[in-house]
Amino acid sequence: MAHFPVNHPARPLYRIVAGLVGLYILVFGVLGIVETWGSSLFSRESHWVLGLRVNLAFALVSVVFGVGLIIGASRRGNLGHYMNLTAGVVFMVTGLAMMTVLQTPANFLNFSMSTVIVSLLFGLIFLATGLYDKVGPHHHAAVENARPRMPEPEPQSRPR
Repeated sequence: MAHFPVNHPARPLYRIVAGLVGLYILVFGVLGIVETWGSSLFSRESHWVLGLRVNLAFALVSVVFGVGLIIGASRRGNLGHYMNLTAGVVFMVTGLAMMTVLQTPANFLNFSMSTVIVSLLFGLIFLATGLYDKVGPHHHAAVENARPRMPEPEPQSRPR
């Protein structure tokens, strides 16, 4: 069974990190819409924004994801927890899928290798923030803190 820490002391920091990444994605999307306005939705032209290649479809998806992630990061309940875990998986799967079709006509989001790397990095960040921002009643946190942990291994002396 998976173990997610409840009421982790660094939870506000993780929510801020997730919100900042969501803000970056939103700004990227808005700038991408401005840059690619007038071109076709799935254009393969060389439009770059914030060091990443973009087309209008990718920019629109980025705006939607950015707004959603900012909303999730700003909520006090477990909505952000589940959104971050889901976003982490989505970014990882999308990055890997787009890497497999990078040099083919199936690259409909106009990814480049830098976009793949950033997508995988954001996936790891969202998975990490999702693991530690679960909220629960204080008695759940007390039960989790009272659970026996594995003892530290004793240092072994080296043979001389």
